[in-house]
Amino acid sequence: MRILRHLCLLLSIGLSLATGANAQGTKPETYSPSPEEKNTWEKLTTQGIDKIVFVKRFTYNSNHYYTEFLNSRWMPGGNLCILSLKTGEVTELVPSLSGGVFGAFDVSFDAKRIVFAYKASYKTGYSLYEVNVDGTGLRQVTFPPADEEAITKRYAIADYHHGTEDLDPCYLADGGIAFVSTRCHFGILCDGPDIFPTTTLYRVDADGKNMRKLTNSSVSENTPVALPDGRILYTRWEYVDKGAVAVKCLWAVNPDGTNSVEIYGNDVAFPTTMIMGRPIPGSRTEYVFTGTPHYPQNCVGTVVRIDTTKDIRTRDPMTYMTPYVDIRDESGFHFRQVGEKRGGWRHRRGGEGPLFRETFPLSRTEFLVSHKPEGPTWDNSTAYQLYLLQEDGAVSPIYSAQTISSFRPIPLVARPRPPVIIGSCNEELAAKKLAECIVTDVYKGMEEIAHGSVKYLRVLEQVPRPWGARRTYSGDEYDQQHAVVSKDTHLGLKIQHGIVTVESDGSARFLVPAERNIFLQALDANYRALQTERTYVNYMPGETRSCIGCHESTSQAPGPTRHTVPLAMKRNAEIPYAQPGDKEAVRTLSYARDVQPVWDKHCISCHKDPDAPGKLVLTGEPTSLFNKSYENLVPERRRGYFNRNLLGLIIGENHPKPGNIKYLPAKSVGSHSSILVAMLTKDITFKENQKNKRTAALIKAHETVKLSPEELLKVTNWVDTNAQYYGSYYGKRNLRYKDEADFRTEYDAAAAVSPEAPTKQ
Repeated sequence: MRILRHLCLLLSIGLSLATGANAQGTKPETYSPSPEEKNTWEKLTTQGIDKIVFVKRFTYNSNHYYTEFLNSRWMPGGNLCILSLKTGEVTELVPSLSGGVFGAFDVSFDAKRIVFAYKASYKTGYSLYEVNVDGTGLRQVTFPPADEEAITKRYAIADYHHGTEDLDPCYLADGGIAFVSTRCHFGILCDGPDIFPTTTLYRVDADGKNMRKLTNSSVSENTPVALPDGRILYTRWEYVDKGAVAVKCLWAVNPDGTNSVEIYGNDVAFPTTMIMGRPIPGSRTEYVFTGTPHYPQNCVGTVVRIDTTKDIRTRDPMTYMTPYVDIRDESGFHFRQVGEKRGGWRHRRGGEGPLFRETFPLSRTEFLVSHKPEGPTWDNSTAYQLYLLQEDGAVSPIYSAQTISSFRPIPLVARPRPPVIIGSCNEELAAKKLAECIVTDVYKGMEEIAHGSVKYLRVLEQVPRPWGARRTYSGDEYDQQHAVVSKDTHLGLKIQHGIVTVESDGSARFLVPAERNIFLQALDANYRALQTERTYVNYMPGETRSCIGCHESTSQAPGPTRHTVPLAMKRNAEIPYAQPGDKEAVRTLSYARDVQPVWDKHCISCHKDPDAPGKLVLTGEPTSLFNKSYENLVPERRRGYFNRNLLGLIIGENHPKPGNIKYLPAKSVGSHSSILVAMLTKDITFKENQKNKRTAALIKAHETVKLSPEELLKVTNWVDTNAQYYGSYYGKRNLRYKDEADFRTEYDAAAAVSPEAPTKQ
């Protein structure tokens, strides 16, 4: 069937060329501009812009910013078009593809070709195509895999009716094409039904060959564009111990996937989504993006310019080009009257105010946009048309299709080809799927910690949820987790890769697994976390990366050190090794296996029934999804807040979803904030006198409780990694399945992260 469809496509292209159609494939329509539109045309042509490429399509009406390709109503129609500002001609470039939906596109550096995403039917996904700007040379660049039908059948849940979506293409300096795709086969973590697929960054050569995945995010990435320096700018959504919807911010990466780096917004809560970013012409430090809510919407919102010479972890870099629109919540839009400077905000989830999408900067003060004026709702199918936006928020019309919306205006103008970035690769490490990480001084950014306090780094990984973990049965969902991992803490599975040594000068040099989402913890001599890296780095095979310290930004440079060469650089890179009490360096984090045996041995003689001291039951008796001790220790955030305040700050990624974003100083979370750990160790003091008094009373009441160092480490390790319960996405959880073979199965690390359900160990 797939081959037949492609033959029909090629035949239709051939017929369009053979039947005498003009060079652009169809007779252009002539658009008569209004006087105001004509004035805008004249202004643009004086800047050398004679033609604008855009897409006609009906407005998407998806229920989340990242599900446009998935659950927008099927509304075929429109085309990839070119508007001539000299003649008013509007040409449909690919009439042979009429009857589908056109997505995002990019214009080649020489302005001779256009690559675009196209969806042929409701039952197929988007694929990438390329066409010459005169309408000739149409070809398909990416195709679904040969087993697309089997993938669709194997993983289908609810209305998820296909397996492969290729979206948001952009040209690269080396001739390749970057795009995002569902080919990673990951599911969005905060999605109980597990019907929302993740899109991650890919690339192919110009001929569609040598496809390669560049990133490994657990949740979606979007809208890549080529930067003038040759890197790829894109939107990365991630949450590692922080709010699940608030950090969709701007990152950049080399075209080979190396050197991923934050551009802006990793500690900024609003706008919750920073998407469709582009560089400002002539500037190396300024960008523009569309700020949008998380839901329900169509990637529409407000236009924001940023200056990254200012602190990129604050709102200071942001200047609103549309100051009458803002995103101040995870859902819907806020509007105020044009010209109003203070207050006056109204939350209108329907988006009846002015909205914007797909900003293309002509300069730092002028932008081509797709714009909906005040009046219609955000999902009105014909309300978005082409405008010129000024820095003060004023808009001038360019074109209106009337019966269909118009999106993504890009000038048909040649631009300089960026330099080709030639990355370095350690072939020996690449063959082993490893990368090298160098930390020059862990105390940079952690000045409140005395030099010499950090002895180790713990290497952790956030694991994406593979489609192979999808359940066809019910009962294992909790708090939007399709396969529950924790109770009211983090949504994504964590596994541990061991620890490495930090030298006396704060340096470390070690190996990490490549193509994984790796983050680190700085540990003291007792293996307790002083600080946690609440984001991840996706290392590529053979890559070597270095960082200055902890919580550095891209604007920081190394300061003077006591050593010309960091001590760790005087030795070979270290392979992470096992903590005391661990058999292997790489292991899953399982409460039932690691922590419950400690309570069984030392605690349940007193804490075994509701009349226990403090009414704290620490038995391992199974509950619906966890066990009694876990549910009694971990805060309950969903049905009326409940917290015994024994674990310190345990971060809930869903509570609140746009919260827990800001940088936290050392010792703010984990063992050094935990009364439970302080009671067991007897060597932690807090800044708060009330916590110290409570700890002292508990220590006195537990004088006879003596944990071994290995047992104590199992507890502190659990607290420091944000209180995970299950060590895998696999195995049945709900107590109703207690008699089945795979009920709450423990897996080793390799099995726990496999793309398909492993056999029981």
